[in-house]
Amino acid sequence: MNKQIIQTSDAPQAIGTYSQAVRIKGGETVYLSGQIGLDPVTMQMVEGFEAQTERVIQNMKAVAIASGGSLDDIVKLNVYLIDLTNFSKVNDIMARYFSQPYPARAAIGVAALPRGALVEMEAVLVLPDKA
Repeated sequence: MNKQIIQTSDAPQAIGTYSQAVRIKGGETVYLSGQIGLDPVTMQMVEGFEAQTERVIQNMKAVAIASGGSLDDIVKLNVYLIDLTNFSKVNDIMARYFSQPYPARAAIGVAALPRGALVEMEAVLVLPDKA
């Protein structure tokens, strides 16, 4: 399989053995790795649930742009929360960044996330046909 690794300094560098995103060559599909609320400059976690959620989406946006797309190209979004009572806050924050038609989405409660994050999101993009 031919693949293109997506890398941008506008999002946090990988903190493990993974790439920020992988685009399948010859196709339009891009798989974005999970993003947490790390500031890409300081590599420190921003504080508070809302600030982390905003940072996660901004990080995803940067990787989407680096792949040749945008947040509008996300077709599937997985949201991981350590506290599912924040579900409505996620909806409110997402409404600032996403417009209809919204991507398919799952929200999953987890016991813990890397670096003590409160939220993590991963996505699949399908880029528009350039023809």
